[in-house]
Amino acid sequence: MKQSLFVIRNMDCPTEEALIRKRLGSVPGIDGLAFNLMDRHLTVSHTLDGDQPIFDALREIGMEAVAVPQAAGSLGYEASAHTVSSKTWAFITVSGTAAIAAEILVWAGSAEHSPAVIALALFSIATGGFSTLKKGWIALKTFTLNMNFLMSIAVIGAIAIGEWPEAAVVIFLFALAELIETLSLERAKNAIRGLMAMTPETATVRLDSGEWREVAAAEVQVGQTARVRPGERIPLDGTVTAGGSSVNQAPITGESIPVMKAAGDPVFAGTLNERGMLEFRVTANKGHTTLDRIIRSVQEAQGQRAPTQRFVDQFARYYTPAVVAFAVLVAAVPPLLFGVAFEPWLYKALVMLVIACPCALVISTPVTVVSGLAAAARLGLLVKGGVHLENGRLIKVVALDKTGTLTHGKPVVTDVVPLVEQPADALLQLAASVDAHSEHPIAAAITSAWQTPDGANTTQRPLLPATSFESLTGRGAKAVIAGQLYHVGNHRLCEELGICGLHVEEVLNSLEKEGKTAVILSSDSAPLCVIGVADTVREHSAEAIRQLRALGVASVMLTGDNQTTASAISNQVGIDDARGNLLPEDKLAVIDELIRRYGQVGMVGDGINDAPALAKASIGFAMGAAGTDTAIETADVALMDDDLRKLPHFIRLSRDTYRVLRQNITLAISIKAVFFILALAGKATLWMAVFADMGASLIVVFNGMRLLRKNVRHRA
Repeated sequence: MKQSLFVIRNMDCPTEEALIRKRLGSVPGIDGLAFNLMDRHLTVSHTLDGDQPIFDALREIGMEAVAVPQAAGSLGYEASAHTVSSKTWAFITVSGTAAIAAEILVWAGSAEHSPAVIALALFSIATGGFSTLKKGWIALKTFTLNMNFLMSIAVIGAIAIGEWPEAAVVIFLFALAELIETLSLERAKNAIRGLMAMTPETATVRLDSGEWREVAAAEVQVGQTARVRPGERIPLDGTVTAGGSSVNQAPITGESIPVMKAAGDPVFAGTLNERGMLEFRVTANKGHTTLDRIIRSVQEAQGQRAPTQRFVDQFARYYTPAVVAFAVLVAAVPPLLFGVAFEPWLYKALVMLVIACPCALVISTPVTVVSGLAAAARLGLLVKGGVHLENGRLIKVVALDKTGTLTHGKPVVTDVVPLVEQPADALLQLAASVDAHSEHPIAAAITSAWQTPDGANTTQRPLLPATSFESLTGRGAKAVIAGQLYHVGNHRLCEELGICGLHVEEVLNSLEKEGKTAVILSSDSAPLCVIGVADTVREHSAEAIRQLRALGVASVMLTGDNQTTASAISNQVGIDDARGNLLPEDKLAVIDELIRRYGQVGMVGDGINDAPALAKASIGFAMGAAGTDTAIETADVALMDDDLRKLPHFIRLSRDTYRVLRQNITLAISIKAVFFILALAGKATLWMAVFADMGASLIVVFNGMRLLRKNVRHRA
């Protein structure tokens, strides 16, 4: 099975999608079609020898197709860029001038069927409506009820009853409406395509000779060293090898505050280096950077129909034929049954045909969903489809992993409690000097707490020389420092040494109640201090849980740690329910329980260890997905940094998106309903109907695009 990607330059409305689907569906060897109207993309799954049969079929129905090479890294965005040509503007201007001139002649007293009026009307129709009439003829040949067919019938009908000036004005207004709608949709599409422009086309790399040279970013290979100056955007993903600077990562993580970068830190393509010079080793070439994956993922998400969009598509499938049938009855029944004049009822039917097109209704959902996806991307939220963006509003409870989600996932020293008359720093130095030879994470935390207490990677405080180091499996370690034997270990080791007195027990119990791991430093005869080590809570976890509660969303913590630690952490951040001692299969069972109880459940984890629970949840959220292929590929929603506050942002954005979707559907249907009534009452004209259809389309487009401004409010 092969896939071919095309840009259909004149595919702007779902009516063109229906026409293409009908024509290509009859071509042998074509097995599937995927449409992305917002970017005019058509993906064809087929077993054909080449693309020529597809081009031929599209040409038959007047579609201008351009093949997009699906080379590695090609996102297809460049080919989808579309602007209105000066030639099109010229034809529209001439058509409008001729139509208005025909109307002026009639207002001045000329007959509507006079040669001058007819000539101006025909000239207006030829310059402004040729494309519409051509598409209408194609729709007639393929038995497709689309807007071009309906508009063509309306114009021909107006001419048949002698309404030449109105026929010209109608075709001009329709062409102008399509033009304005195209420009409006381009604004929505550019919100996402603009991400592409953030990545520089060139990169400065170091050659084997040591010389620095500017080359095309597409030519840079993984492993090469690149350099970025202050004020420049970083061209590719990498790891800093030299230099230090603050980097604005908003395009990737949504963070409004620049992040300091030093040796060993990751940098991402499209982010802005603000102050210092940075050298970095390239870890992803062009087309495979984190930003590229975000763009590709959002692009693919546009093709996934949200529940409301699927409903609207189904509604439109039956709505248009029903309205056309009704218009035919309006034109035929009164003259045939009641003997009234034919022309007034035919005119009313023509007005109904113009109003009948569901374009405003159908276009309202994709433009709203795409605007929501773009707003989410700006916030550092990667949403894998409109279905998740819309269904996020239904979440009643969120289950959160502890390690790496609510906490940093890295143990640090939180307390040093002396048990003898010695300074805490001196005791910590002793413990660190023993643990420096151990590979245990807690030992590493103690060593780091002494050597780099401020987290710096430069100057380190010295360790004391230690000899005769021995690791005590499951208990701790021991070593000799300055001729004295010291032990660093857990409660069990302390008891084995016979030095665990009442005071030591009190300190141990106090720390353990706070969810901390207690480590005792002792000589061979007496305890010297107790060190508390814990996986510390992230700075914004409590605020995120508070915001979830304000939204009416409950929270449950799932962890493999003991229940005491689970309860301690949940108390710190305000979690409603804490579950400890859970294996992966236990977490899965809890998600099942929550789904039965609440219906819609969100699960937040690291995207790998919590994969079963993430997959089972209604919506899976991956933490810290920046630069992680697995998280971006497997999660329904990826939080592109480690800020849990993005979770309530997502739920608010989902609710906003659904509210705008409902507004757009209500507006589109209401405007059409009003004009149906006006048409039946004889109060609506053809040009008024075109204005109504154009106005409805523009209203829903601009209303949907309001979501692009939501990121300002949510980020505050």
